[in-house]
Amino acid sequence: MDLWSLQLVGSIVLSSYNRFEAGESYKRASLESYLAEPNGRAVVFFKLAVALYNRFLEGGRIDDVSEAIALLYNVLELRPLGHRGRASSLRSLAVCFSIRYASEGVVADLEEAVLLGREALRLCPPGHPHRGVSLNNLACDLRRRFQKHALTHDLEEAINLHRAALELRPSGHRGRASSLRSLVICLSIRYDNEGAVADLEEAVLLGRVALKLCPPGHPHRGVSLNNLACGLRRRFQKHALMHDLEEAINLHRAALELRPSGHRGRASSLRALAVCLSIRYDNERVVADLEEAVTLIRATLESIPPKHLIRASVLHDFALCLAKRFHQQHTTADLNKVIALEQEALQLLTPRDPGYHVS
Repeated sequence: MDLWSLQLVGSIVLSSYNRFEAGESYKRASLESYLAEPNGRAVVFFKLAVALYNRFLEGGRIDDVSEAIALLYNVLELRPLGHRGRASSLRSLAVCFSIRYASEGVVADLEEAVLLGREALRLCPPGHPHRGVSLNNLACDLRRRFQKHALTHDLEEAINLHRAALELRPSGHRGRASSLRSLVICLSIRYDNEGAVADLEEAVLLGRVALKLCPPGHPHRGVSLNNLACGLRRRFQKHALMHDLEEAINLHRAALELRPSGHRGRASSLRALAVCLSIRYDNERVVADLEEAVTLIRATLESIPPKHLIRASVLHDFALCLAKRFHQQHTTADLNKVIALEQEALQLLTPRDPGYHVS
């Protein structure tokens, strides 16, 4: 879920504060001052929750998200059914649960996000100004649930919801690029599972449109570069057109430049570039590509926490790269590391998880 969505539903501006920390301190003071005023308590709770969310984006402290969740539950109690602010509170709470699920992988958080997202959407019927963001947020959580449980109806519903959101975000709408990116991800996932080339071609086409809407300097240019690159890599794997792979590598390098150390998307870019270089090594046998892939995937593993959702798949990617190097250099240390990495990956997976049988 992007920052724009939470700012939209909250309808507050934090730019007047020099630091998010300062914004949080101010809101804590306000909370104490207005605690006795029922009509103002919900607003103050909500603003403090958003400040904590923003501080999480800055520093990555998951405890900030958990505190925001507790505050937003208080807001919901103060905004019962029929209150005009209930839908925005539900959306914000769903965003926080999604963030915590992505960080800690607790399925109950994901289920809560979907439940809250459905309730928020029901409160935003056709014609409601926030129906688009409610459609988009619920679709993102359904896509995450598909990635966890592989239930096709979740992915199909996500795609339909994203298409509906895109219709509400015409050319010039500031949320259009976000909807395009989200739809690209879902179409790419469906292609991976069903192999329909039409999904792949639409993902590449929409990915190019999304990138055009994010010129240099745009805060979401990095993710748009990454998404298009992933689509081009998939198309190379289907059609073996080298120019697709070369463009994918160049786009991933450009995305990585926009994601320095500490950036939340850096691990994703490191891994994606490593995968592309490993594929180019398979086709051209340039050892430098393989060595760079090993370096990048090792850096990816070092940059994600032990409970991160993608850790098992990164371990597997690292093992594949080292296996290729073992076949090229016959170094026993690489083979031993391959075995250790796959064993660690298996410990993180259950038989129902995608990738379990691969590892």
